[in-house]
Amino acid sequence: MTIPRMARIRQQFPRQRLDHVEEGVIRQLESLPLQAKIQPGETVAITVGSRGIAGIPLITRGVVSHLRRLGAVPFIVPAMGSHGGATAEGQVGVLKSLGVTKDFVGAEIRSSMETEIVATTPQGLPVHFDRNAFHADHVLVMGRVKPHTMFVGDIESGLHKMMLIGLGKHAGALVYHRAIKNWPFETIIRDVTDIVLRKCRILAGVAIVENAYDETALIEAFLPADFSERERALLKQATAWLPRLPLNDIDLLIVDQIGKNISGTGMDTNIIGRKFNDHEATPRDSTRIKRIFVRNLSKETKGNASGIGVAEFTTERAVAQIDRESTRVNCVTSGHVTAGMIPLTYPDDRSAIEDALLTIGWTAPEQARIVHISDTLHLSEMRVSEPCLTCGEFTTEIEMLSDLEPVQFDEQGNLPAIFEHSGD
Repeated sequence: MTIPRMARIRQQFPRQRLDHVEEGVIRQLESLPLQAKIQPGETVAITVGSRGIAGIPLITRGVVSHLRRLGAVPFIVPAMGSHGGATAEGQVGVLKSLGVTKDFVGAEIRSSMETEIVATTPQGLPVHFDRNAFHADHVLVMGRVKPHTMFVGDIESGLHKMMLIGLGKHAGALVYHRAIKNWPFETIIRDVTDIVLRKCRILAGVAIVENAYDETALIEAFLPADFSERERALLKQATAWLPRLPLNDIDLLIVDQIGKNISGTGMDTNIIGRKFNDHEATPRDSTRIKRIFVRNLSKETKGNASGIGVAEFTTERAVAQIDRESTRVNCVTSGHVTAGMIPLTYPDDRSAIEDALLTIGWTAPEQARIVHISDTLHLSEMRVSEPCLTCGEFTTEIEMLSDLEPVQFDEQGNLPAIFEHSGD
């Protein structure tokens, strides 16, 4: 089969960046009247999730440092629903893989899957809240604001979701994801977080927004009364800064790695255009991709392959990397069971690509628009096929980094990764 020549390109995105994140979060917290709310010796639970947030160890250390200066006793709570295999030890392991350890951030980690049921919503749903956090004197909610991979609303993924899913642990995440099948996402998130804000001693929020280069663009701290207004505004900004693929219409997307550290669905559905349907774009998606080939899981995902089912093709080595129990728990908890289904599996990249190109419709393989990326967090550099370059439909400014060259497979029939860290 003739596979079109490929060239390496670089995309240009807006690049607002906060260079000193630890100092930045301290400045933000200093702007709040927290000293009037905290008595010396009081405990403060700080939420840290499972996403690969840029600079999260430094940001966390900055929060801990400021709270200690106020006389508080801060500690870290893994706020990640069912991730880490839905075990206390697994969630500590996730934090360690992100660089969040007691020695680095200066605060102990109190990890438990136990929750307190603090109230019941109007729909009759029990509101679960992490037991360690519930028994703290205060809770500081910290997380990244970004578009959700499955739901659409004025509030999607951020501090409200952290109070809902993250601090709800496995028990709460299971309840809320089941409830979303019966009631709108906006209703559940509003009713649950209203209760949490009233009953769970929320001290403040620290919201993080990243740019298209997986870098911290801004950090903002605010009081609970401002959660709703500020998160709505920050979601708009995060959406504007979201990275994107350079073409709206792609025949085959090759992805070096997927993982929970990259996106809740392993690869961000806001970027690949499968937010509403696992295997094709809908009229609400701007990106249309016919086939997706996943080459590996990221090391940081620790075998959680949630999202692999959104692809049509994968490799035997990727399947061998799957922790089936962790993946099962996550997919059942989220209600997105198809995300864990195994695509067609191949011994090498060449075999997968050749079969994929036979399924893209009445387009000859040599005319296929192929885009090869590292993952959906890192879209500044990639490889694209010659038909992409000649179609004249790029949606971003690009720079050529190499000439067009035949696709290079190694002796085992596999591609080189876009970046060295990309799973190979």
